[in-house]
Amino acid sequence: MNRYEMIYIIDTGLEETARKELIEKVSGLITANGGEIEKVDETWGKRRLAYAIDYKTEGWYVLVTFQAPAELPRELERNLQINENVLRYLVVKLVEKRSAVKPRAVRPAPVEEAPAEEAVPAEAVTEAVAEAVEAAPETDAE
Repeated sequence: MNRYEMIYIIDTGLEETARKELIEKVSGLITANGGEIEKVDETWGKRRLAYAIDYKTEGWYVLVTFQAPAELPRELERNLQINENVLRYLVVKLVEKRSAVKPRAVRPAPVEEAPAEEAVPAEAVTEAVAEAVEAAPETDAE
């Protein structure tokens, strides 16, 4: 099932009870055809249209979010187109954003090597440590 968002504009000349019945009819059409309504939002209410539609300058906006099979939007549009009280409608499929790109791996910073010094033989190092130990003053830990 896909997620959809539908907005439709109802004629303001319609009485409140008839408007509520139309909203219920559209919601019933969604559920009757296998859809699940997530939200019906009427808070947009009555608004002025950007341009006149059939000589009407105001409309009542209704926003519906629902999940439905892929065939339902076509059936909804067919029914809304027949209804004279619906001025305009739009059904849009909501797409979840998915990233097909893997995150870039963190590359280790290149290590700059110090200039090569002459190699010191291990025997010289042990002799130097032994001399340092002998030269160190002895302390009495009593």
